[in-house]
Amino acid sequence: MTQHEVRPLRLGVNIDHVATIRNARGGHHPDPVRAAMLAANAGADGITAHLREDRRHISDHDIARLSREIALPLNLEMAATPEMLDIALRHKPHAACIVPEKRQELTTEGGLDVIAAQDQLGHYVEKLKAAGILVTLFIDPDPAQIEASKALGVDQVELHTGAYCDAQGAERSRELARIVEGAGLADSYGLEVHAGHGLSFDTVEDIARIPEIVELNIGHFLIGDAIFQGLERSIHRMRALMDRGRGLHVQERKA
Repeated sequence: MTQHEVRPLRLGVNIDHVATIRNARGGHHPDPVRAAMLAANAGADGITAHLREDRRHISDHDIARLSREIALPLNLEMAATPEMLDIALRHKPHAACIVPEKRQELTTEGGLDVIAAQDQLGHYVEKLKAAGILVTLFIDPDPAQIEASKALGVDQVELHTGAYCDAQGAERSRELARIVEGAGLADSYGLEVHAGHGLSFDTVEDIARIPEIVELNIGHFLIGDAIFQGLERSIHRMRALMDRGRGLHVQERKA
């Protein structure tokens, strides 16, 4: 990327928590596939869904329907397990983002320890790439983890923004600096840089200003805000803040 190049940010909308609400009572409502269609109409560039081992939100049937019915690229978040690999190879999503997963956690608590799991992860990266699936690792913005990701030959990394979003004051500035430095390092290695986790209207603009980041994946906040003002309106507002942070005008983005 040249010094003066400004790349519009892609927005991936995570629909997991539409399924969480559905599963609270069972049945078919609200339908996460309908949410994906609304997100597409509102200008999302992709759909993200995390198929967990315990199926607490997105189900196998949801993944099958998303693969058939949604025109946007599907980003399948998955743990590095044989079961999830088989599912990914069967449905062949546009991308597979390998994430850490613990049954007892409420949500993903941090990035993968790529260094410790390098031998294990290599098998999954190789199989997914051979099937033509872009491979992303969800990692903390740590130089050693970025270097290990590069060594594995993945296409992309997604930098965990949760610590930045949770921090306040000087600590938030330090966490932002870590993401800035991590994005620059990953980009210098030829990795496509994504970011996500915990982003909101209040935190997205500073992340959007980081020129090496090309995609944000946002879910929980958008689904929560949609309760009050509707999903399409929430996505429109998030998109506007992303573009403002990027220094883009709406007409420039549409050109």
